[in-house]
Amino acid sequence: METVKLTINDMPVEAEKGATILAAARAANIYIPTLCYHPDLPPEGICRVCLVEVEGQRLLQPACTFPVAEGMVVRTHSRAVRESRKMVVELLLSNHPTDCLTCARNTNCELQRLAKELGIRETRFVGEKKTYPKDESSPAIIRNPDKCVLCRRCVRVCQEVQSVGALAVSNRGWDTFVGPAFEQPLADVMCVYCGQCINRCPTGALKGNDPSEQVWAALNDPDRFVVVQTAPAVRASIGEEFDMPPGSLVTGEMVTALRMLGFDRVFDTDFTADLTIIEEGHELIERVTKGGTLPMITSCSPGWIKFIETFYPDLLPHLSTCKSPQQMFGAIAKTYYAEKAGIDPAKMVVVSIMPCVAKKFEAGRPEMRDSGFQDVDYVLTTRELGRMLKEAGIDLPNLPHGQYDDPLGESTGAAVIFGATGGVMEAALRTAYEVITGQTLEKVDLTMVRGMEGVREATIPVGDLMVKVAVAHGLGNARKLLDLIREGKADYHFIEVMACPGGCLGGGGQPIPTDLDIRMRRADAIYYADANLPIRKSHENPFIKKIYEEFLEKPLGEKSHHLLHTHYTDRSQGG
Repeated sequence: METVKLTINDMPVEAEKGATILAAARAANIYIPTLCYHPDLPPEGICRVCLVEVEGQRLLQPACTFPVAEGMVVRTHSRAVRESRKMVVELLLSNHPTDCLTCARNTNCELQRLAKELGIRETRFVGEKKTYPKDESSPAIIRNPDKCVLCRRCVRVCQEVQSVGALAVSNRGWDTFVGPAFEQPLADVMCVYCGQCINRCPTGALKGNDPSEQVWAALNDPDRFVVVQTAPAVRASIGEEFDMPPGSLVTGEMVTALRMLGFDRVFDTDFTADLTIIEEGHELIERVTKGGTLPMITSCSPGWIKFIETFYPDLLPHLSTCKSPQQMFGAIAKTYYAEKAGIDPAKMVVVSIMPCVAKKFEAGRPEMRDSGFQDVDYVLTTRELGRMLKEAGIDLPNLPHGQYDDPLGESTGAAVIFGATGGVMEAALRTAYEVITGQTLEKVDLTMVRGMEGVREATIPVGDLMVKVAVAHGLGNARKLLDLIREGKADYHFIEVMACPGGCLGGGGQPIPTDLDIRMRRADAIYYADANLPIRKSHENPFIKKIYEEFLEKPLGEKSHHLLHTHYTDRSQGG
């Protein structure tokens, strides 16, 4: 690696040739404030908050895009720099709402933090403010354009990472607007509701469509029996809402907290993740042995499902017909569990705690009513649950460890790794190997499908069959695999796709901020949980065996097909 030597604030620094001043400064633990910059996105130097003084340059330069050079001398907090940054932030504040105390991003807003850091105590610039109607059309995402600071981070993640293009920049100057083309409602454009725009937004311009008031009402209604399910990824991230380090595993504390909130039963989505593996594994085996559509692609991620329905409807036959674990849980809770517990399903309310805002859309899909009711009533994100716990005065990090309720709270290590990219693939292979070969899989850690590369491939020997698989996370990477399938160049048997970078661990409902390091630490927690569970294969879950004996009868049977499988919709014309 070729390096250059420079000086930042009179400190000698060595950096890789071609690196930016910002990267060099961060590597040397020198702080430079930013706003439009995000480590997941290519820098554009739009906001000018990161301006620095470079000796020999007539103008201040943006540190996020300006490359280092041999002998360069940089000052990051000179008087000219501080005054320029302060002016930039003051101008942003002059056109920003002042409802910080009631904003969803209060105390976690980058604009708010910058104002504090720069010592802004009054507003010097007072005048006309742009006002736009709030867009509440989407079941998943609410847009408040008045809070937009035009950093374009949402646009870049939507276009360059997710390859969706639902958001764009329109007009120029004072009339510049970030949102859907022609200022359409989000529900009327080809948005897949992945929520990655929310995770990149520095302010409260984007947030999830929060049903917590309806959940409070259900919890306070004595005529309702309210059950909750928790997604695998939430246990590795909810602690961040209470200032715990990323990757803090708080499964037991979370269970106790949910009981304290007033839920009648606390169950685990991991149970139906195990159920998904049984159904999906048998579906894969049937397609391989009987000549079904290959490659088969996973169907757990609702943002991914809406993406393929919208942009690749001709490839829908490749999708597994399995519902996601969230939706399987709702159907099972309002049929099998309601019958077993003697509860009227009409009085049951199913609440999901998910790392994902697209799950809000998925729960409302008209085909998700196979129990005879809406299978899942409300979806709360990790962030929204964190706010509810704080509202109830519950100190999550210091709670005792609770245990999930039976029978829908029992799960395996295979289920918990659903939260990480490659986890569904690994869990499926653990079961498929033993079902096909009739032999015990001794080494269950299939590390060849783990990692954070955008697309990963592997060939796994399963008896006499060499199973070729691929894993993609982030919809831009999914697009690469789908193009190969269209071109007839994808000789895979099985593909896992997750809409969000890192999988559910990086979902649009997860704590903010999120970046590669945070996602990797959450993944480490997930794999630690798997390694320390007594059962690590879905088909060995005794309660999964029991539900087939008592209720479902057999994988891919008539009852399981009715409750656990679904169909898809061509959305290429919108919707």
